[in-house]
Amino acid sequence: MSVNVNGMLGYGRRLPVRRWGKISSRWRRLPVKTAHWLTLGVAVAVAIAPIYWLANLATHSESDIVSGRPSLLLGFGSLGGVTDPPNDIPILSWLRNSLIVGVGTSLLSIVLAASAAFGLSRFRFRGWGTFAFLVFFTQMLPSALLVIPLYSMLLTFNLLNNLVSLVLVDAAFAMPICVWIIKGAMDRIPRELDEAVRLDGGGSLGLLRRVILPLVAPSIAAAAVVAFLGGWNDFLFANTFITSENLWTTSKGLASLYGQYSTPIPLIMAFALLFSLPPVAFFLLMQRRIVAGLTAGAVKG
Repeated sequence: MSVNVNGMLGYGRRLPVRRWGKISSRWRRLPVKTAHWLTLGVAVAVAIAPIYWLANLATHSESDIVSGRPSLLLGFGSLGGVTDPPNDIPILSWLRNSLIVGVGTSLLSIVLAASAAFGLSRFRFRGWGTFAFLVFFTQMLPSALLVIPLYSMLLTFNLLNNLVSLVLVDAAFAMPICVWIIKGAMDRIPRELDEAVRLDGGGSLGLLRRVILPLVAPSIAAAAVVAFLGGWNDFLFANTFITSENLWTTSKGLASLYGQYSTPIPLIMAFALLFSLPPVAFFLLMQRRIVAGLTAGAVKG
């Protein structure tokens, strides 16, 4: 069976009905696909807009910025003075300290969170529900509320003005989130694997190290990124617990550039752009693992 489409397609031939049905179905799906790509384009534009605006301000002079008529195009002038920065701004030292805090927070959080998640996922003990609730409850407390108690504790243990203090505090705030991310993935692993390992003479530590951790590697990667960003972007604790300029992180160093009478806006924006690029690049490289890890515990069974 065929249908004449001479007037519609402009050809002097007859197309099979099945082929014409495929063409018409593609045209019916065209509005849906167009709306899908438009929505995706808007979402990408909204996500990129802050970074682009940082680059825009960093590539224009201060007079252009305060003129009231900022350009939407990149200036490519002096890049905010980054090509010839003032000698008294140790930006590389600040970035190094931020990297130390971020990596240290990530490693400490993952080690503690993996152990806690394994205990919550594989064991039931007296007070299990209370312990799980307390882990979740820590996320309900605002960090500013705990600055004074934490300051008193760090002062008692002589840990003020030390990058170790930032690692410990940031890890304490990141670890509960990491626990629930990793625990959700561990809950999906069949218990039959536990029994097989124990029959072979393996203990709980061997089960965790040789079986559980390799299987939840995507979730560990997702938790590591969350913890790293928490330590990398921390400002409140870095501004409170660190006083020596050589130990400042980038967030505290950038805040110090704001002056009472003058503020080098292009320079700050250029350093802020430099500060934001490593996490963005790391996230793009680890995107597949992050998404797989965050959704690992979404469906059980």
